[in-house]
Amino acid sequence: MSNIKMKPLGDRVVVQPVEEAEVRKGGIIIPDTAKEKPQEGKVIALGTGKTDDEGKKIPFEVKKGDKVLYSKYGGTEITIDGEKYLIMREDDILGVVE
Repeated sequence: MSNIKMKPLGDRVVVQPVEEAEVRKGGIIIPDTAKEKPQEGKVIALGTGKTDDEGKKIPFEVKKGDKVLYSKYGGTEITIDGEKYLIMREDDILGVVE
């Protein structure tokens, strides 16, 4: 698992996208420009959490290491030490892959 030097704030989550394999059945290589944006990734870091109206912290529904599906255009792409990550709100995560 990746060990990044960055801590998200609030209900934000850092996700490392899982890249699709470049070669499909039949040996056809898909160029980067034709690939779909990945919508699956691994949770790398969690923020401090959302706060409700009474000031209580609401726990995250995901945890570090979870494999998740997220909305197609969710999050902000960043690069740290040459690795691509997404910072997104927990609400942009659609589900956990088991």
